[in-house]
Amino acid sequence: MMEIRKVVVLLEETHREMERSIPEPTRKVTVAAVIKNPYANKYVEDLSEMYDLGAAVSEVLARRGVQALGCEPHEVESYGKGAIVGVDGEIEHTAALLHPKFGAPVRREVGEGKDIIPGTKKVGGPGASIVLPLTNKNNIWDFDRMDSTEITIADAPRADEIVIALALGIGGRPLHRTKLPK
Repeated sequence: MMEIRKVVVLLEETHREMERSIPEPTRKVTVAAVIKNPYANKYVEDLSEMYDLGAAVSEVLARRGVQALGCEPHEVESYGKGAIVGVDGEIEHTAALLHPKFGAPVRREVGEGKDIIPGTKKVGGPGASIVLPLTNKNNIWDFDRMDSTEITIADAPRADEIVIALALGIGGRPLHRTKLPK
């Protein structure tokens, strides 16, 4: 059962960079949920319950992310994910949330997604930050959409919690112009 203590939405919109206007501002949103870790302080061999929890929370995060970007689902170009488990949990809890079933609900909410959702995970306490990589949802090798974002929640994760986050983007990096060498 999913127990969400709070949801944090961080929207970043870049209008100027290097004293240049950006005709179409780039946008990134990070949506994080602070959830109760059902396996805090206990070793559990079968983590499949966490797979379903990952799917349930990813649907909430993706829906809120698209809403915060103020766009149609198919307009989302990039995505990334990450999780911080509190010190009474283990890194494997984040893997169970992020990998087996997290992606399908995200892909449904953003219209598609042919490539993997890149991610990071770590153990940390309240105020720990996490950097989420972003790549193009349909072409992981699209250099213009390779980016990252960071989120910190001052009071999370508590020892028996997990911060699970999804980042969505439109427009890539501001003033992107990195190309493959010829």
